[in-house]
Amino acid sequence: MENPKTIPSGAYPNRPLVAVGAVVFKEDKVLLILRAKPPAENHWTIPGGSVELGETLQEAAEREIWEETGLTIQAGEPVYTFDVIERDAKGAILFHYVIVDLAADYVSGELRPGDDAIDVCWASFRDVKSLKVSTATRKLLKQYQRSGWG
Repeated sequence: MENPKTIPSGAYPNRPLVAVGAVVFKEDKVLLILRAKPPAENHWTIPGGSVELGETLQEAAEREIWEETGLTIQAGEPVYTFDVIERDAKGAILFHYVIVDLAADYVSGELRPGDDAIDVCWASFRDVKSLKVSTATRKLLKQYQRSGWG
């Protein structure tokens, strides 16, 4: 096991953790963050994070997007669900998240990276092709491409 001071938040859980993301489009561009922490560290992803006790999926997505990007959104219904399961070098479960991405509408605000984000951007379909995007985000955005985005 790693040194306790270097163990990231959410690491070595005793059960799967629930997290949300918000798929937000503005002017034919999607909102992405460059993650500062594992899992998906140094990859562009749909912004989001852990659901806190007593929060609905929508409330959690709205809070997380505010914390990570400075934007106010209105979260809607789930559009994509996936697991993130990563093991350490010894085979122990390092991370296990069940992530529910929600469709969301941009309401207001100016982009600024915060919380777990190194950077934030509005990315076009062409931009996404050249960014280091997480596997799950790439799969999700391919679904949107098939439905007319890009």
